[in-house]
Amino acid sequence: MGSDKYIITTKDLSIGYHAKGKTNTIADQMNFGLASGQLISLVGANGIGKSTLLRTLTGIQKPLQGSVYLNDKNIHQIPTIELAQKLSLVLTENLPPNNLTVYELIALGRQPYTNWLGQLSEDDHQKIKQAIALTNIEHLVSKKHYEISDGQLQIVLIARALAQDTPLIILDEPTTHLDLLHKVSVFKLLKKLSLETDKCILFSTHDVDLAIQLSNQMIVMTDSKVYYDQPCNLISQGVFNTLFKDDSITFDGEKGKFIIS
Repeated sequence: MGSDKYIITTKDLSIGYHAKGKTNTIADQMNFGLASGQLISLVGANGIGKSTLLRTLTGIQKPLQGSVYLNDKNIHQIPTIELAQKLSLVLTENLPPNNLTVYELIALGRQPYTNWLGQLSEDDHQKIKQAIALTNIEHLVSKKHYEISDGQLQIVLIARALAQDTPLIILDEPTTHLDLLHKVSVFKLLKKLSLETDKCILFSTHDVDLAIQLSNQMIVMTDSKVYYDQPCNLISQGVFNTLFKDDSITFDGEKGKFIIS
């Protein structure tokens, strides 16, 4: 894992939580590297621990054991403002105050760089305009964010992360409340951005079929193990057959998708 291209690496990482005097380990001894220019999906059954892994990878939660390195620096030793210049998070539930326009919402991505008065420089406005152009939402900028659809809002939140201009973007369930058409457009947008901006983009999702089709790499969490590989290799290893404990859901390796019987 000595490549300069790895944005984030884990070393013997164990994740979980402490409750009622006991330690609950969700996954242990994880070693993987996430590289720039890659779209990486995180999948697994409900309650398997995807959010815990994301919280640990972003430094919100401490690991039980092992370490997370961001650009070869332990994530827990990076000052908050520096971390905000290296990593942007898209969490759907943290919605901003209602009176903001779409432009103002995207401009919040520049907070790690503005002066103490929070004034936007010419460079900040340039980054905001680039983010708007990359996501094709010029027609939305003057609207209030409550006037746009859920699918459009999701793309605006991605634009905010782009304006933050970090090498790593992490999204927690970006397509949860969207219909199939909007899910596909968000996935395709993330794929395009990873290619065009050379950023490392990691997202968790329940849409395993779509993730298989569009991701460069996948992290698959099962009860017994966490896998990290290209989708085609995970299919040939039979990893997706163990994802859901239900005989009526099987994975067809030839077609690369789940079949319901």
